[in-house]
Amino acid sequence: MQPHSGNAIVYAGADLGSAPAAMILVHGRNGSPEGILSVFDRLDRPQLAAIAPAANGGTWYPHNFMVPREQNEPGVTSALFVLESLVTDLRERGLPSHKIILTGFSQGGCLSAEFAVRHPRKYGGVMALSGGLIGAPGTSWNDLHGSLAGVRVFLGCSDVDPYIPVGRVLESEAVFRKMGATVERRLYEGMAHIVNDDEIEFVRGVVDDVVASPQ
Repeated sequence: MQPHSGNAIVYAGADLGSAPAAMILVHGRNGSPEGILSVFDRLDRPQLAAIAPAANGGTWYPHNFMVPREQNEPGVTSALFVLESLVTDLRERGLPSHKIILTGFSQGGCLSAEFAVRHPRKYGGVMALSGGLIGAPGTSWNDLHGSLAGVRVFLGCSDVDPYIPVGRVLESEAVFRKMGATVERRLYEGMAHIVNDDEIEFVRGVVDDVVASPQ
């Protein structure tokens, strides 16, 4: 069962046939492609291609990301399938994985992080904005294989986020580092569940580096 297959995919920025790099943007709970594309607009990098898929009913999975995963199925698996399909399509168009940046907010941040560790490649970046790896407390992630060596990962979150515990952000950081990623983790004092300007500035820098990197 694939509840998210066949849903709308919204494109913005440069044409996929000519863009030097692409960003896949994943919206949060009760969100939309148009909503997450506001993050792309704030980056002010129109030379980048942006791809934003839509969740069925606006929500990728029904419960908090830290309940036992089976309670969030088939939503999680279907969402990861959508992301894999988008990455595969970009690569078939001739865009290597190191020119693809995964970016998501809240549920989308969790899915971007989870997708990267479950489908490790040399991505251009993994930008998890108010997100963390998916799984119940006590999850070990010892079943992960492959490398994220050299992949730039950003984990930005409030220190009092009502949905993303700091502990899970730190656990996610440790998993990414173990897989070889270069991690920038920033916890913002008292921040609401939003994407702040400091996060935008960091992501903008990653975009610039990916665009400038050799094919």
